[in-house]
Amino acid sequence: MKKSNPTIKAQIVRSAFYLLLLLGICAIPFALAQRSFNGRTTPVMPSKQTQRTLSFADRVAYQRVIEDVYWRHRIWPKENLKPKPSLDEVMSAAQIEKKVEDYLRDSQALEVYSQKPIAPEQLQAEMERMARDTKQPEVLRELFEALGNDPFVIAECLARPVLTERLAADLSAYDKGQHFALLRTQAACGKFSITTSGKATYTLPEIDPCTLDTWTATSTTNAPDARYYHTAVWTGSEMIVWGGGGNISLFNTGGRYNPSTDTWTATSTTNAPDARFGHTAVWTGSEMIVWGGSNGSGSLNTGGRYNPSTDTWTATSTTNAPDARFFHTAVWTGSEMIVWGGFNGSSHFNTGGRYNPSTDTWTPTSTTNAPDARYLHTAVWTGSEMIVWGGFGNGSFLNTGGRYCAGPPPTPTPTPTATSTPTPTNTPRPTPTPRPRPTPAPRP
Repeated sequence: MKKSNPTIKAQIVRSAFYLLLLLGICAIPFALAQRSFNGRTTPVMPSKQTQRTLSFADRVAYQRVIEDVYWRHRIWPKENLKPKPSLDEVMSAAQIEKKVEDYLRDSQALEVYSQKPIAPEQLQAEMERMARDTKQPEVLRELFEALGNDPFVIAECLARPVLTERLAADLSAYDKGQHFALLRTQAACGKFSITTSGKATYTLPEIDPCTLDTWTATSTTNAPDARYYHTAVWTGSEMIVWGGGGNISLFNTGGRYNPSTDTWTATSTTNAPDARFGHTAVWTGSEMIVWGGSNGSGSLNTGGRYNPSTDTWTATSTTNAPDARFFHTAVWTGSEMIVWGGFNGSSHFNTGGRYNPSTDTWTPTSTTNAPDARYLHTAVWTGSEMIVWGGFGNGSFLNTGGRYCAGPPPTPTPTPTATSTPTPTNTPRPTPTPRPRPTPAPRP
């Protein structure tokens, strides 16, 4: 009988051991559902594209990464004395979850309505559209990097919400029978179940660079209705337009334009101020404050604070508010909005008010040595004073103005400017200090 070779036996044992070890290592990504990342739950990527899925927790984690990129770019005016708060201070986990719930609900309703899910080809096309049409390629690049430059994650967590919102808006406009609206309501009440294709192969599109000294049209898809005498503010990551007049009506609607993805998102009308034109708007660092204006039959002394992170409105107090007016001016000092001047249809004003959003209170501005009453003038904030100039009043155009020192209430001291005072220039806004960006979980 032939004796066995101990060397061969040892090789067989080692080979078996390495095979079992390899199988165990390959199983780890599937055994681990999640891992902790920067204090948040971030999904661990499976090794094979064909077996990839995203849980609700995964999507929430990725949504927070997206919101963090936008928040880092959000302008915090230098006049604001307090440091810029963290994302967690301005946006709760529940609010981030709601954003995910909203696009999953609409995805499910679209799937039921059309009897087919959103196809991978549609998501790939949406990613390519973003990369081609972006007006902020550097921000879109940051978004891609924050999502690990992973085409699957980008398709599901960045492209799907945008595409879903556009498809839902298009369908809602033609859904006369309200069938789609009913499906959305039913989806909101039940468990989300959308179809994703694990076998889809996505490719990361190349982002087109910005070409200097050229014009590129903004998207009109889901853009607000055509209008004029509306307002607009820049948040650092979005332009928010609101209110204004149209051909036959006034608006209390608006939209947020995201240049990085070249997309529009409608602003909520829940608790929004009444429709108007000729109002003012300022950006505080976390909210847009609109105030005053005309509703077509009279002037208004009402307003609202709009939070784009939560898509919510809060009314401004009318207690001690300035008289109703439109075509006035407003500036943001870092802690207060100062409105001044304007017209109510019959009278011009040389009065104004300082609104503190932290306390929702108004303080009147002094009229001692104030410029003549006027409207359609201009105003800027220098960092310590508001300078108003020009406008129309007393039946003529004006080349006078005044410098208003807010100071501690109730002793403001406006100082008239000389007739030859040159028009001041706006002080450039500082670039927000970037916060460290979280590194996405590595792919095994």
